[in-house]
Amino acid sequence: MSLPHAHSRTARPMLGGEAHGHASLHDDCEGHGIIGHLDPRTRLVAAGLFALMVVSRDQIWPLVLAVGLALAAALLARLRALPTLRRMLAMDGFMVVAVALLPFTVPGDPAFSAFGLTGSSEGLHQAALILLKANAVVLMLLALVGSMNTIALGHALARLGLPCKLVQLFLFTVRYLDLLHREYARLRNAMKARAFTMGTNRHTWRSVGYLFGMLMVRSLERSDRILAAMRLRGFDGHFPCLEEPSRFGRPDGLFALASAASVVLMMSQG
Repeated sequence: MSLPHAHSRTARPMLGGEAHGHASLHDDCEGHGIIGHLDPRTRLVAAGLFALMVVSRDQIWPLVLAVGLALAAALLARLRALPTLRRMLAMDGFMVVAVALLPFTVPGDPAFSAFGLTGSSEGLHQAALILLKANAVVLMLLALVGSMNTIALGHALARLGLPCKLVQLFLFTVRYLDLLHREYARLRNAMKARAFTMGTNRHTWRSVGYLFGMLMVRSLERSDRILAAMRLRGFDGHFPCLEEPSRFGRPDGLFALASAASVVLMMSQG
């Protein structure tokens, strides 16, 4: 499968007049540091191996080291501090209830008591493991993958052997999710202009059904127009690549060596 090169502006397919540039997976966290100059395949493989190594550890110190490595990668990627912190806090907030209950639900040696309940040291250990693993993996993914634009990511996935259809499905999904959201917003605004308010009655459920039905119909109509526009531009089922694909270079080799050394260090701590 051939896809547009990560740094190519001319290779970008203008899909039905709706292309808006190569957005990264998390634009508000996007950085332009050393990590951004690496081959996308190197970043994907490193992120995958790091995640596998982290989830396989059951000791605290290797995971503390993993969090430190993820912070270093975030600094090298020059992620924006506040947006990245907001994403990390959102993830931690989602887990906090489950993690807070672990000391009281996992049996073991008593470590403390609160509100008449006794927390175990084993439960505290499990809670710490979950928090460290989640934060290390998510922060590393933001640094290595989240700052990568979607075309580069799709190209890298294809060159790593992912099936062509899955890569195209990924690219179209990422590109047109925002388009579907805008279409939904227009329909909702039209309903509000007619004084519609959400409730729990039969009229509300019927109106919501009409809303999603119209969204489906308009999505199908838009997809036909997009396909026609792409065919007019010569689309034959593959995205053309007008530049040479990125190659594994010296920076990638140095990064791979550093990643391997980090993995060995984490294993030695376990």
